[in-house]
Amino acid sequence: QVQLVESGGGLVQPGGSLRLSCAASGGTFSSYTMGWFSQVPGKEREFVSTISGGGGSTVYADAVKGRFTISRDNAKNTVYLQMNSLKPEDTAVYYCAGSPYHTAQGMAIGSGRARSWGKGALVTVSS
Repeated sequence: QVQLVESGGGLVQPGGSLRLSCAASGGTFSSYTMGWFSQVPGKEREFVSTISGGGGSTVYADAVKGRFTISRDNAKNTVYLQMNSLKPEDTAVYYCAGSPYHTAQGMAIGSGRARSWGKGALVTVSS
């Protein structure tokens, strides 16, 4: 299974932007559907976005459509989450996840389908 390491989290003002990165190692990255999930204290991990192995299929949660963009660079074994027009309610720990067994639509069903996880990156949206 791939090992995943997120970077790029931090503090940003409402309306601002951040880009999260997730570097993968130890597996055939292009065969993995990749995704991002978010979690706030006391709540379950929630789906944000997924992308197919080749990058041709993406899925987004309704709350982030039009504001977040997922992408991947298979030559660099990296997946990205560009987050624009950030809102205070976007504040969460964002986890990178991967699965070699599911499509982008399949992995979007829930966090239980991911097979590899990063340790998370904290995003705080506050003035």
